[in-house]
Amino acid sequence: MNARRRVDHESAFVLHSYPYKETSLIIEAFSHRHGRVALMARGARRPRSALRGVLHAFQPLRLSWSGSGELSTLVQAEWQGGFPFLSGFGLMCGFYLNELILRLVPREDPHEGLFDAYQRCIQGLGLSTQTAATLREFERALLSELGYAMQLQQDAQNGEPIDPAEQYRYDPDLGPVRAKESDVGDLVVRGQTLLDLGQNVFSDTRSMTESRDLMRALIATKLHGQPLHTRHVLMELQDL
Repeated sequence: MNARRRVDHESAFVLHSYPYKETSLIIEAFSHRHGRVALMARGARRPRSALRGVLHAFQPLRLSWSGSGELSTLVQAEWQGGFPFLSGFGLMCGFYLNELILRLVPREDPHEGLFDAYQRCIQGLGLSTQTAATLREFERALLSELGYAMQLQQDAQNGEPIDPAEQYRYDPDLGPVRAKESDVGDLVVRGQTLLDLGQNVFSDTRSMTESRDLMRALIATKLHGQPLHTRHVLMELQDL
């Protein structure tokens, strides 16, 4: 039997919510010290509920909850403010981040470093500056927290420094190796792209595009072929 616990004033963000019964909500939240948690917000859909105007996605909150199982009861929620509300393309990117966490991060698995990266990313998306670099930083942090820190400075086979003029194939299990003529696909990139990705500063459009496609392919290996709904929408928006 799980012991009942109480968590007070925990920094968190709402990832997703859906109705429960007539007046309540189930909240998927990402918290600083407790990772992803599921919370029942009783009465949150009532017109006069104190929670109704607080539980916004992409806004910093302080949450208090109690419970003994996977689903705890939300006791209090306070809006911390200071973040611009996301809109347009930035809003879709925010949904993309949330879907990644929901799909790849188990519940009750603390990831304080990833929480900090998420918070920085949401702030960056709200300012609408350097969106590509903002997303790549979060994706790298996500892979690292899941145990797949990227090697971007040296060849995984011989230990030599990455040559910016050469082509490399990024092996998801090893890292970058010198590409053969027969190697093709999103996992094949220039050495300059790897170096730029390591510094999160992109020297040209090609480097930015290859970095995006490489991260997309590496994350896909962790999803085991399951598609991301928000990524499909983002690709359609980019085509437009």
